[in-house]
Amino acid sequence: MPGPGEALRIPLTFRIGARTLAAIPRRLVRVALSLDSVLAATRPVLPPLPDDADGYLVTSLPEMLRADLDHEGLLAFVRQRYVRYHIDLAAGEGAWLAGLSGGARSTITRKAKKLAAATNGGTLDIRSYRGLEAFAAFYPLARGVSVTTYQEKLLGSGLPTDAQEVDQLRLCAAEDRLRAWLLFLDGTAIAYLCCTAEGASLRYDHVGHDPAYNDLSPGAVLQVEALRALFADGRFARFDFTEGEGQHKRQFSTGGTACIDLLLLRPTLANRATIAALQTFDAAAEQAKRAATHPVVRRVVDRVRR
Repeated sequence: MPGPGEALRIPLTFRIGARTLAAIPRRLVRVALSLDSVLAATRPVLPPLPDDADGYLVTSLPEMLRADLDHEGLLAFVRQRYVRYHIDLAAGEGAWLAGLSGGARSTITRKAKKLAAATNGGTLDIRSYRGLEAFAAFYPLARGVSVTTYQEKLLGSGLPTDAQEVDQLRLCAAEDRLRAWLLFLDGTAIAYLCCTAEGASLRYDHVGHDPAYNDLSPGAVLQVEALRALFADGRFARFDFTEGEGQHKRQFSTGGTACIDLLLLRPTLANRATIAALQTFDAAAEQAKRAATHPVVRRVVDRVRR
């Protein structure tokens, strides 16, 4: 695992959806804010920049703190804007369910019944894993699911195989800072969720399901059942959906904070060219997204499809 203030080779990607078209590698010091820091609106203190580093990548910086961040002499570029969503576990399952829309509650029930009906016994087979011995049983089964997922195939964010990262998960399990779940269909694992604790929050770290079972919504069903287990557990104050957005995060969350991922680069010619390329690509991608959702364009597409 990288030490504090260590520069890592991080690709700055040109991505459309889940597909990466190109990437520019830069040596960056990653400063990642925890959910506890985000909610407390704690301004991060940047560590000294190593001589071999191009700059910093500050993730989950509350947008309100951008002007307060000391980055004199560095080029600043907002790479991404999003809401960092979370669930207040301390409020209890009843309050969480009451905060969901009627349609969301109905969908949760319908998906769980459909998946349960597809099993031999007619009941959900979800197994939880807590502690070092349990993690040893969980890991190979979850890896079997992870290799099938788009998270691993397209995003490179499956369940880790790197020895140091796996050792870190083992350490978390040994210190009661890991919770994991598998969903089985007829004895075969088809979805997994692996979360580690950071402060009072449990992080949505590694997740995926076998796409062969998409019609049964195994990921959504597992997510809900895991949350129910966490409400009953009482060990953690919050469930942290981490960086980025998604429909399920918006639907299930009880709160969120507007955040940015901020690039701070040394003012070299190469770094200026990198920022210019990223700006041009991001602007073009945003224009294309707006054009695709324009009512006139949508009507034309609908006619073609018919």
